[in-house]
Amino acid sequence: MPANLTPQYKEAEERFRRAASHGEKLEALRELIALLPKHKGTEKMLANLRQRVAKLEEEGERAARGGHHVDVGHVRREGAGQWVLLGPPNAGKSSLLAALTHAHPEIGDYPFTTHAPQPGMMAFEDVQVQLVDTPAVAAGHTEPYLANLAHNADGVLLVLDVAADDVDEAAGALRELLDRARVWPRTRALPPDASPVILRRPVIVLGNKSDLDGDGTFAALAREAIGPDLPFLPVSATRGDGLEALRPLLFGELGRIRVYTKEPGQKADMGKPFVLPEGATVHELALLVHKDVAERLRHARIWGRTARFEGQQVDRHHLLADRDVVELHA
Repeated sequence: MPANLTPQYKEAEERFRRAASHGEKLEALRELIALLPKHKGTEKMLANLRQRVAKLEEEGERAARGGHHVDVGHVRREGAGQWVLLGPPNAGKSSLLAALTHAHPEIGDYPFTTHAPQPGMMAFEDVQVQLVDTPAVAAGHTEPYLANLAHNADGVLLVLDVAADDVDEAAGALRELLDRARVWPRTRALPPDASPVILRRPVIVLGNKSDLDGDGTFAALAREAIGPDLPFLPVSATRGDGLEALRPLLFGELGRIRVYTKEPGQKADMGKPFVLPEGATVHELALLVHKDVAERLRHARIWGRTARFEGQQVDRHHLLADRDVVELHA
């Protein structure tokens, strides 16, 4: 089956060939993945691109451990997906990271406390979601790599201090950064003349310090400043308001499913799911288990939402759903 590559994809290939730095190569490869037509004829190309991304990420990790230069704005994905926190000085991004994860970022009452991206892992049921704290976004003080970091993330959290006097200015700086990052909120309709390299991503606004906003007046003003078509959730990093509701929201917006495997005659391991994108097939699950299993796969048995009956036999093209249990037969 022909790949039917678009002109935009071929332009991205040329950008990858011209890329010099580690970050530029990673960005170009991820752009290629986004632009690649998804069908049976491109499965091998997609797998190859993903392998090259994984290799570059691994090289970046080794360079960081060895003390060599590596792009400071690169944070390797871990867990079910990656959310980047963006916000003005003293909005409470680091406090939110500490409240939601086991990370220990530097927290201060003075601006620009965070100097480099700080990842942490947020637990949700039986999976982990990566949150990345970042240096403050402000006119004349925004780190240049933040646009690339936001572009490469799976989702963006815009953090505002609802009690701040400059909410309008902060919201404007965040909108400008999203434009530079070529990230388009998924809740907004894409213009017909939009560039093909723009990525539609979940963008959620967190109105932090809601414990200082007794009647919700400040939150309403912050919501108005950032735009009515973005999801807005009042939270408090210090008191915990809204944080438990945030966990399932962040996982759900990633568009991922959890799939559990079992051996014939054995119970499923319900503590360690495989995480796949929505719309994934039995074959894609088998590839995660082992490529040899995928190559020799004859059929599978399914328990869960997608099964007409418990233990239904299905082929490799069967679409999976969240919390399915799969028994692979190779």
